[in-house]
Amino acid sequence: MTRPYEFVYIFDSALEESQIDEHLARLHQVITSPDNPNPVTETSHWGRRTLAYTVAGKEVGHYVIVRCDAQPDSLTELERQIKLEPAVLRHLIVLNEGLAPLTPDEAETEAPATATETEAPATAAETEAPATAAETEAPATAAETEAPAAAAEGGTE
Repeated sequence: MTRPYEFVYIFDSALEESQIDEHLARLHQVITSPDNPNPVTETSHWGRRTLAYTVAGKEVGHYVIVRCDAQPDSLTELERQIKLEPAVLRHLIVLNEGLAPLTPDEAETEAPATATETEAPATAAETEAPATAAETEAPATAAETEAPAAAAEGGTE
């Protein structure tokens, strides 16, 4: 029984999109079977993106999201092949249980609601800075500050 999976690949940014497609075709032969000759249902090239940190000496990677239907037991071999592929900097394979991720273009068109649309405006009391402890407490008297010092010295009043 096949299950829906989502693969996220980060390829070396020096590769062209056609070269990346060749690598993907070779990797996805592992999950191709007679009962599922075309397992890939969707491929989305997100393009070159700056990585959060350097990976294998690279600061930029080419992101590709692939959705497919595969046999769970074929993923072990696919994972092994991906690890042996020097063009793949990082990868992630997850069971797809939801909607497809938005492409960067779709994400721009579906901007999130602003705070003014979803929340009531703040009152003046809510926007004022909270008072510090020094502002809210009464100043200490001389007797209060001398008593702990005398107790520490061993004397009594």
